[in-house]
Amino acid sequence: NLLRQCIDKSLAPSHLHIFLHDSLSEYYLATKDERGQPTTDLRFAFNSVLPQTLSRSKSFLTLGSNKELPAALQPEKARIALLEAQILAPLMGRGHQLLGFMTLSWRQSGNPYTNQDLDFLSGLSKQAAITIERAQIVADLERRVNEMNTLMRVTQGINVTPRLDDILELVYAQTNNIIPIRDFWVLLHNAEYDTYKYAFYLENDLRMLEHENISVEKGQGLAQEIVHTRQPIITNNYEKACRGRGLFPMVEKLYAWMGVPLNAGADTIGSLSLASRDPSTTYSNEDINLLQSIADQAAGAIVKTQLLNETERRARQLSLLNEISRNLTSTLDLSYLLNQILESAVDIINCEAGTLFLVDEESNDLIFEVVTGPVAADLIGKRLPAGSGHAGKAAMSGKSAIINDVSNTTKWAQEPDQQTGFQTQAMLLVPMIVQDRTIGIIEVINRRDGFPFSADDKSLLTAFASQAAVALENTRLYTLTDQQLADRVDELSVMQRIDRELNASLDIQRAMRITLDWAMRQSGADAGLVGSIKDDGVEIVADQGYTHELDAYRESLLPLERIPELRTSVGEASTRIFKRSQIAKNEHQHNLLQGMQTQIIYPIRREEQVIGVLMLESRNEDPLAADTQEFISRLSDHAAIAIANAQLFNQVREADVAKSEFVSFIAHELKNPMTSIRGYTDLLLKGAMGEVSEGQEDFLRTIRSNVNRMTKLVSDLADISRIEAGRLRLDFKAIDIAEIVDEVVRAQRNNLDQKSQSLVLQIPDELPAVWGDRTRLVQVLINLVSNANKYTPTDGKITIRAEDSAEVVRISVEDNGIGLSPEDQAQIFTKFFRSEDPKTSTAPGTGLGLNITRNLVEMQGGEIWFDSEYEMGTTFYFSIPIAHI
Repeated sequence: NLLRQCIDKSLAPSHLHIFLHDSLSEYYLATKDERGQPTTDLRFAFNSVLPQTLSRSKSFLTLGSNKELPAALQPEKARIALLEAQILAPLMGRGHQLLGFMTLSWRQSGNPYTNQDLDFLSGLSKQAAITIERAQIVADLERRVNEMNTLMRVTQGINVTPRLDDILELVYAQTNNIIPIRDFWVLLHNAEYDTYKYAFYLENDLRMLEHENISVEKGQGLAQEIVHTRQPIITNNYEKACRGRGLFPMVEKLYAWMGVPLNAGADTIGSLSLASRDPSTTYSNEDINLLQSIADQAAGAIVKTQLLNETERRARQLSLLNEISRNLTSTLDLSYLLNQILESAVDIINCEAGTLFLVDEESNDLIFEVVTGPVAADLIGKRLPAGSGHAGKAAMSGKSAIINDVSNTTKWAQEPDQQTGFQTQAMLLVPMIVQDRTIGIIEVINRRDGFPFSADDKSLLTAFASQAAVALENTRLYTLTDQQLADRVDELSVMQRIDRELNASLDIQRAMRITLDWAMRQSGADAGLVGSIKDDGVEIVADQGYTHELDAYRESLLPLERIPELRTSVGEASTRIFKRSQIAKNEHQHNLLQGMQTQIIYPIRREEQVIGVLMLESRNEDPLAADTQEFISRLSDHAAIAIANAQLFNQVREADVAKSEFVSFIAHELKNPMTSIRGYTDLLLKGAMGEVSEGQEDFLRTIRSNVNRMTKLVSDLADISRIEAGRLRLDFKAIDIAEIVDEVVRAQRNNLDQKSQSLVLQIPDELPAVWGDRTRLVQVLINLVSNANKYTPTDGKITIRAEDSAEVVRISVEDNGIGLSPEDQAQIFTKFFRSEDPKTSTAPGTGLGLNITRNLVEMQGGEIWFDSEYEMGTTFYFSIPIAHI
């Protein structure tokens, strides 16, 4: 603007255009006038004739009529004429780089330019070029610092929040800070089922939730192409680029478009893309490199969040399964039980609809007993002929089935969907089996989250169906005639008691010991064992009645070849009874109990797989009564459910431990690079690479401040992961509290002085030593004093007290700061909690400190609590046991 004003005032050209090089678009663009509008729409490519000619001439060119144009400029004749240019003045930077150029037309007075005018213009151009180059360097530096800060904020944010939607909102907001956007998409790919869904869909500045978390048809837009090729795409003609690849444009009226893959290790989990509706917008390689950096940060966080969500979902399902299993055994009302079974199945898998079929024992037809969804009233009581439809096939085969593309199968009846408008997309069918007999089918339809049914869903519903089948069988037994009813009620009471014992914990060994104990009690057998089936034999978990017969197998497996009858029963997955006369004469090969006359083997099954075995041996020739055999058979079914539940729980627990180990590993890996960043920053600040300017010093201090914050976050994440995984080890010894307080005061003195805060210590001289870990006690007290410092205003007061209280020493940290609101008090020890109060939310922090503090205090045998009054102050107390030396 100053350059334009100076030329207009001194030389008064009729038209003046100033062109500057734009590094993002690689064009020379006209600058704006005093009205904020470009003086012309003409643009010159970096390698076009006019810029190249001026770059070589290094001085201004004076032009006459178009006929007198130099030969080199003839290709630009038309555009020079449009500019009415008489003088072309280059703006040359250092290294003879053409920063831009000016075009001046005839003077308004009509007088020609004099040599003095041209000398003045030449000198002015050189001075202006120096100033413009400096301004561009500063602007470019500010832009790069802004990009670095954006990446840092993305990194910090995605490592703090566990919610996927929060992560995506953060990625969008930070991307928008450096690349203004109105259209932004995050597409995720499910590799197992090869499906695509938008997790974030922003169109024309409006987030459209109706397009999120639903399957996307293949072949739409370039976002899927990025996932397929694993390569970024950039184009300034979106529709043309789509059609050139044989794809349908996802959105109309888009011009510039770019997208990058979301790479998590060796896998591409989706793509991140953005677009512009302005025809003049162009994206550069620098833009797409920056977008790829953001995507690389986001991909790891998305995978971590997906794993966490899946772990939490499986844990909730398992908890719900255990609760429902207990509830099913508490009722003998058939109608209520049937409704409860279907409602529970739909809830466990989180589905839109479902059906419970019962098998007619005479015709094997399937009867619609309970139905949820829009067609329920029309289907209840109707029959499905034996073997027809997906449900009939599952009933005939006794096997579970997943149909994730129902409309493309021949066994699906479309009429109910056509009548109601309900769309059946996927089905999961699981038979309810009692003693090798299918008594019904549980069918659930369409997961609410839109994902296909998985093998895990099938496994979970199968475990539930086994429990439901047992509950239905119990109800059937309850309806028997007088004497049978009394006998079965007694058995049911015992079985419910056994169920409570089996479900009291999720310990596989305990479940097997209870199973053997009840089997021995009910059967009167002389000896028995129960174990898990492995590839090479049986791992014995519990046994009774044997002396030394099993000594050789307590540290190894019991080979199936040792007892061929055991191998036969496991292979056929059926209960087998063997009499002494049926077993070969070599008793050392075929039986364990000396003098055995009867041997009964019960496979413990989960679905079609035998996961364990119960073997009973008796010296009595008489086989067990039929009702006792049935009881033990049902007992093995119940045990299978309890064992399956325990296995599911162990899988979830292992996944949770793996998550904690993953966080610990990442935290450890981040420490070295952050130490290097902090070290080199300090060296630069000290002038190790030469004197630094005031602006450079400010930038370096900003880097060091943010590295310190990241170091605190990494340290907190490492601590919380070690605590959750049970791998944090404490070094207990007798500790002097006064020494701890003195160390903390020295560490925090600088922070207190910066805010002119007074510190009062009330530590009695006769205070007894405490029993704890010195390093962790220092960490606890530093956390509390640091919080008091952050949330107490300038000139505030902080008091540290300690007192002997019976068997513990009680320490408190009191401040007269802003205090805690009642809402915040309820969540103050929660992981990642950050107050919404504007007075506190501006203070830096990870939301992990108080959670770690509470864990460290409790691990040392103490307690922690607080008193707080909003806008008046807060006092935190904690106790540590006294050391008895």
